[in-house]
Order: sequence, then structure tokens, then C-alpha cells
Amino acid sequence: MAVSKGMLARVLLGGLGIGRALAGTVTDPAVLDACPGYTASNVKVSGGTLTASLKLAGKACNVFGEDIPSLSLKVVYETVNRIHVKITDPTSARYEVPESVLPRPSDANPVNPKSAAIKFSYTTSPFSFAIQRTSTNEVLFSTASHPIIYEPQYLRVKTNLEPNANIYGLGEHTNNFRLDPDNTTLTLWSRDAYGVPTDTNLYGNHAVFFQHRSTGTHGVFLLNSNGMDIKLTRGALEYNVIGGVLDFYFLAGSQTDPTQVAKQYAEIVGLPAEVPYWSFGLHQCRFGYNNYIDVANVISNYSAAKIPLETMWTDIDYMDRRRIFTVEPNYFPLNRMREIVEYLHGQDQHFVLMTDPAVGYLPDQNYGPFDRGTEADVWLKNANGSAHLGLVWPGVTVFPDWFHPKVQDYWTNEFELFYNPETGLDIDGAWIDMNEPSSFCDLPCDNPFEQAVQQALPPPRSTAPPPPDAPIFVDTPPVRRRSLGKRDDLLNPQYSINNAAPGGNLSSKTAYTDTVHANNLTEYNTHNLYGTMMSVATHNAMASRRPGLRTLVITRSTFAGAGKHVGKWLGDNFSDWEHYRNSIAGMLGMATIYQVPMVGADICGYAEDTTDILCSRWAMLGAFYPFMRNHNADTSISQEFYRWALTTTAAQNVLDIRYRLLDYFYTAFHEASLTGTPVVSPMWFKYPKDTATYPIDLQWFFGDSILVSPVTEENSTSVSIYVPKDIFYDFLTLAPIQGKGTQVQLTNISYTEIPVYIKGGAVLPLRVKSTMTTSELRETDFEFVVAPGTDGTASGSLYIDDGVSVTQKAATEVSMTYRFNTLTVLGSFAFKTGVNTSRVRFLNIAKAPLNVQLNGLPVKKQSISYDNATKVLDVTVGMPFTHGFTVTVL
Repeated sequence: MAVSKGMLARVLLGGLGIGRALAGTVTDPAVLDACPGYTASNVKVSGGTLTASLKLAGKACNVFGEDIPSLSLKVVYETVNRIHVKITDPTSARYEVPESVLPRPSDANPVNPKSAAIKFSYTTSPFSFAIQRTSTNEVLFSTASHPIIYEPQYLRVKTNLEPNANIYGLGEHTNNFRLDPDNTTLTLWSRDAYGVPTDTNLYGNHAVFFQHRSTGTHGVFLLNSNGMDIKLTRGALEYNVIGGVLDFYFLAGSQTDPTQVAKQYAEIVGLPAEVPYWSFGLHQCRFGYNNYIDVANVISNYSAAKIPLETMWTDIDYMDRRRIFTVEPNYFPLNRMREIVEYLHGQDQHFVLMTDPAVGYLPDQNYGPFDRGTEADVWLKNANGSAHLGLVWPGVTVFPDWFHPKVQDYWTNEFELFYNPETGLDIDGAWIDMNEPSSFCDLPCDNPFEQAVQQALPPPRSTAPPPPDAPIFVDTPPVRRRSLGKRDDLLNPQYSINNAAPGGNLSSKTAYTDTVHANNLTEYNTHNLYGTMMSVATHNAMASRRPGLRTLVITRSTFAGAGKHVGKWLGDNFSDWEHYRNSIAGMLGMATIYQVPMVGADICGYAEDTTDILCSRWAMLGAFYPFMRNHNADTSISQEFYRWALTTTAAQNVLDIRYRLLDYFYTAFHEASLTGTPVVSPMWFKYPKDTATYPIDLQWFFGDSILVSPVTEENSTSVSIYVPKDIFYDFLTLAPIQGKGTQVQLTNISYTEIPVYIKGGAVLPLRVKSTMTTSELRETDFEFVVAPGTDGTASGSLYIDDGVSVTQKAATEVSMTYRFNTLTVLGSFAFKTGVNTSRVRFLNIAKAPLNVQLNGLPVKKQSISYDNATKVLDVTVGMPFTHGFTVTVL
């Protein structure tokens, strides 16, 4: 047969149809680089805005469709640190991410390019462009030698990279935090990714990367929700996108402070939401609690083990035949579940339930959530207008259409009915899962009813229900969517992204890509938005339930901007050391790069059986995730922290550290909500010139000043950690450690310990002790730990409010500075804490002081103690935390 140039450009593995064995299109880069590209003409510059026409520069390549002959270019210097480059088809409306999903920053007042930190340059024929740092002319992004390809269902942009480039980000994955710049393909297409395997697409879609060099850090964000492959090959980064437009934001970042690029990205996607204070406590969940007795026993056993449990969660076990907004009347009867919730609230603890998007397709069965949704007509539709059917836990299901104008009212109403404090389950937060959306239906899924029978959905109960009058809490001590084209184009685009779902087809194990939303958009374009749109709807529903209060919503699937509304857990991992380790990079990706800071992995692992040692180590590691939750699967052994004596001790020890640090971390979250400063960060954020830190992703900073360096090998009691050339202090002993910019071998680290250090230059606000609940913690006195840097100074901040309100009536905001041997605590103390400042601890004091002054007056000798071995000076202050003070060491 005759072979066209376009056919030479692609080798399709397994064909293009449904059920192909392998996914992904293997494309010869030389063929793509030989395409004609475009020629720029009619270039106009007006202040900080440049526009131009782009015309196809030669014979069309037509690799994955017909090349579009004419394009429009618009470049706007939106701020001194941000350039917006957008390339569109002026003759045909193409899909773009709706403003309702991700509002754009304004480009109405562009800045003068002469004042900008980065600049846009271009060549006209063939057209290419570059982004350069103004101060140094350093090229940050360049398409030179790589023609742009722009087709109906294939967009390609390729930039050059320097050797061994340090690239971070580009979607949710379990690769190393620093991506292999020579051989990595990252695919953005949400899928139910059981086991979160490496080198595959997972749940989240964030087409942004930070690139770090010793000369500075910059960022690039492609605002596009279509499926894509992003390929890192030797010397290049290449986008291969199956729709939409090219909509780039280039961020200057900073030459000295990597934090700035994170803040600049937050200006585009939104600042992260503040969450309630209590949400930083310990959360417990599992898939597999058989009945309400199991749930109650877990609560009681945590209390008896003296492990502070803040929030109890329940997975889909509680549902009647796996139908959302129901309870199983025999296993989880409403009255007994209400008892549990009331008990928790009486002890200042909290409760969270699972809510999936899929609604059971149950016509004529008096199932309210389906009947009300059908009446409002809010379901995702097939091309013929019928409701699109999937297969999820309750069997055959429909999916809410989050673009429907009535869907928010529908969802809010269901939350108000089922989660009603007076008649239902009064949840404190919401957990949403399966929102890629996931479907169990195997392609072609032409008979989901038959498949439901084959898969035994909903699954039957395997145990007998408890007696209706079974006692609980026995002996519990009190503690307080227009179509892009033909259906085949939507189901099987010529460029096949490397989707890891079974068969590789875009519709595999999810809603079909030719399904239609109420606004005529198709899932082909909006699939990657589904989870975030459900997240926003759920956030709004929770806010309606409790007006004026912050929400905690934890989601699985995310898109850029999700963190403005919700938090995220890292999906269905395994109970093994590989997943233990790569959870750190997953957390750093979400919290540092993507602005989704309320994040954590399933502690001790979700699938398969954990061990006491792994669970102990993971309990300690997980205490330094922002979101700390133990969760596992119904096919695994129970793994609550009290199950093993070793893990009990590990959890007690590390929760003592976490809870004492809670206000320090709460302050970091408040700062993130104002500026986008990451709440956790990689080591190179603090040491941007130290090249040894660039690949490190097994150590990280919790907040601004706590360096966490866990043991990461199985059954080991030692770890090699990198200590930068700086001064640190052991968190527990407070002893100084002078780093030399080398690896240090730590030994004899018991299974109930984790190496944690204070970075020199910090003043830490700590609670003097941990407690069983965060409510009790807020009634505990403060102490300040002064950890001088190499220059002898230190600083810190503390923010306190009521911990739950969206709008605060009063807040306490305090700054702490230490210089010239004096600690000065100043600020506004409008929020009344009702606690005292117990003491101040000065570290690395060379010798016992002659005297110490509090607010200029001598401190009694009995209120001063000095440890010559650790060089720690303790000064008892014992004054109400209602005003500032000074402590001087002479």
C-alpha cells in the first residue's frame, strides 16, 4: 500500500480501535521537526501586548490530521514576572478551559516590557519564540529548530533544554520529584490508578513545571485540559496535546528565591484555601469496617492506647448496597451512626464520610438521589440525549454533569438532606473518591447491566449484621458538555496518548469521551476537569451546610486550581517501602508545585498487608505530611496504629512532635492562603545554590524551618542524610549540628524515632505539650524556641484565630525576632487565646549567662536554667499571652 508522510510519522501500537492492547503513539522526532511550521506576519506591538498572524510555512505535514493554515498569536506582559502567550485558530472556535472552572488573571493592564523580569523574542520565518531572563539574557524556553504543529486534534510545541536539566512537576505521578530529563513521558489523563504505578498517568492533571538552575528558578504553565503526553528527552521537552489551544503562562520566578515562582503560579490558579485547625490532627479510616461496632471500637481503642485521634472516617461500607446518600439499615443503622457522631462531637472529635460521584441508576425504585437528579435532568448525556451509564460500586450508575446549571442546587440539596445535623449524619468534612470519573465497565460497555451481574455489583455483605441493640463505646474513658467532530474522532484521535488504563483507549474505565455536557462540551475536552468540578460543588455544598465555617474536602482527582477549594490524598498506594518513599515526592509535587497543600498519602499503605515496622516508620513519616491519615483496603489486615506495640509508641512519639508544632504549621498555611508560599518544600528551595540538594526527595522542609530526614530503607536503623552547610538543631535534644554540605550517616535510629531538625535562624512557637484533641491543644500554653543561625540571629511568626471561621472577627499575629541577644515578641493580640507563654528556650548559648532580663527587669535565678552539655538556656516567663515582651540574655 502507498504510505504517506503522515503515516510514516506515526506507528500505532495495536491499532486505533477500542480494545487495543497497547496505548501511546511512537513518533519519530525527526519527522515532526521536518514539518513546515509557520511564518509570522502582521506583527503589531502596543505597549505590553504583541499580536501577529501565523501562516503555514510550506506543504502541510498532516501527521495526525490536517494542519490548520492560519493562526493568531497574542503575547501579553501581564505582570513584571508573567508573560501570557496564546496561539489560537481565528477561523474556528476551539475548546478552551472554561473561565467558570479556572478564572484567568486579567490582561487588561499589561506592563511595559522594559520593566519586566522576562522578555519574549521571536523569529518570523520559520516562526519560533523564546523566553529570556531580562537581566542576564538567559534563555528559559525556546522553540528554535522545533516547528509548532497545530491540527484539530494534535498540538505540538517543543523547547530546548540544557543537559541534565532540573525539571519538577508536570502532573501527578510517582516518578522522582526531580524528573529524569533524558527519558520521561508524563501523560495527563485522569484515571483510576490502583497501585499508583510509576511512569503512568494517575489522578491529577497539572501541566506546570518549575525549572531550577543555580542562576534562578522559573516556571511554565500550559493551561489546557485535553489529554496530553509531555516528553522529556535528551535536550528537549515536548508537549503533544490532543485538543484545545496553546495557552502558556511563563513565570520569571527569581534568581535567588525559588519561593517566588510558587507565588507567581498561585496568582494564576488561585491561593490555597485555609482549612480548619482540627483538620491537622490525626485521621483514621479504612475500607472494610464491617459495621458500626467496628467503627466505635476503633475510636475506643485509640483512646485506650492514648493515641490522639482527631477524626474518624468511614468508607463506602456504611452505604446501603453501595448507594451514596444512604446507610445500610442492619450494619450501619442511622440511629447507631448518629450515636457515634454525637459521641465524637461530645469528645471534641470529628467525623468524615465518603461520597462518590456515581449515582445508582435505579428508576422506579424510590431512590431519592436518582429520582431528584433525573427530575432536574442533571446527568451526563450520551450523544443521543440519553443518560450515560457507567458501572461503579452500586452497579449501573449515572454521573452528575458538573456543567449543568442545576447541578449545584441538586448536590447541595442531597448534602443537606443526608448530612442533616438533626435527622442525618452530621459530618465535619467530606471525602470524594472515584471522580476521574471511574467506571468498572469494560469496553465497549454496551451492556453495563450484564457486566454488573458478572462483577457481582453491588457486592454482597460477607458477615452477619450485629444485633440492633449491641452496646458501643464499652469502657471508653472520656477525652474531651459542542462536539469537535465525528464520534470516532472523539473516541479515537489519531494521536494516541500513553493512557495506562486497560486497552489504552481514552474511554477505558471512565465516562465515554463523546458524552455531552449541558453546555455542549464533551468529555473529550473536559475529562480532566471532572474531579475538580466535583470538588468545587462539594466544597459549596459543605459551606451551605455550615455557613461561615471553613470546609475540609479531600478529593482524589485534581486539575490546576483545585487547591483553592480542597485538599487531596495521593490515591491507592501499596503497603511497601517504594510507596513509602515516593509518597514524599508526591506530596512535594502537590504542595510545592501545584498549590494543593492539604495533601498526604495513605499512611502504612492502602493495598496489601503492612508490617509493624513499615507502619511504625510510616506513622512517623506521615506526621510530616500536611494531611495525616491512616487508611487501607478491605483486603488488607487492620493497621490502626494501636495494633502493634511498636507502632503505638511510634505514633505517640511523633504525634507529640506534630501537635506541639501545630500552630507553627497552621501559621504556614495562613501565609500560604495569603501569598502562595509553599507549606512544605524541597531542600533546594532553602539552598538554591547548593547543587547537591537538587535531586533530593527523601528529605524535605515541613514549614519554613523543620527539616525531616526519615529512615527510608526496610528494616534499617540507619540513614544517610544530606546536611547543608548551615547550622541545625536536633528537635528533641536541641543540640547544635554544624552542617558541612556533606552526607552524614545516622545510626541506631529506633523504629519509634525519626530524625527531625530545626534550621538555624528560626524562632519556633510550640505548645509545651501534646494533647488528645486539637481542642484541648488550643488550651495549652506556648513556649518559644530560639535557634540562632550562623549569624546569631533568628526570626519567626505566629498566627492564631478561632480555627474554624471563614471570616475572622479577631486574630493574633505575632512576629518574633532575635538579635543582639534579645528576643522580641511583638504584634497584635486581638484573638484571646486564654493561655500563657510558659517559657523561652535559647539554643547554642555558649555559657551560662550572668543575668537574664524580662521586659528590662531581672529574672529570678530559680526561673533560669542552663544545660552545659546541650548549651540550652531555659527561661521561665509565665505570663499571659496577651501582649508582647522581650527577653535579653546578658
